[in-house]
Amino acid sequence: MAKRVLVVDDDPPIVRLLQKRLEQEGLEVVTAGDGATCLLAVEAHHPDLVVLDVMMPVMDGFQALRVLREKPETRELPVILLTARREDVDVTRGWSTGADFYLTKPLVLDELVLVVQRILQTQPPQETAQT
Repeated sequence: MAKRVLVVDDDPPIVRLLQKRLEQEGLEVVTAGDGATCLLAVEAHHPDLVVLDVMMPVMDGFQALRVLREKPETRELPVILLTARREDVDVTRGWSTGADFYLTKPLVLDELVLVVQRILQTQPPQETAQT
């Protein structure tokens, strides 16, 4: 079964670009457009990894990541922050909030793919949630 990645970004062209590239790697991709929808998508789709933008409406990526880290069932879910926010204070905030990796835009697609593959290869098998 293909690993499932949730891509969360409020910029539809970026979402399509990431979705297409990750699907080329044999991954199943689901998407969301903001942090609040991200949380719903995590519950509905049980992704193996989340690629999360920071600057989004409704709930930003830092807030969504904080919620994911507070819940026991998503505490260990790998999250890559992918953002244009590259100031030291933002990078530090991302790491301290619990990001597994922090990538900045403009994006190098091959770098993202390598990080995703590395995380998914080292990730222990997760039990499928029964709903």
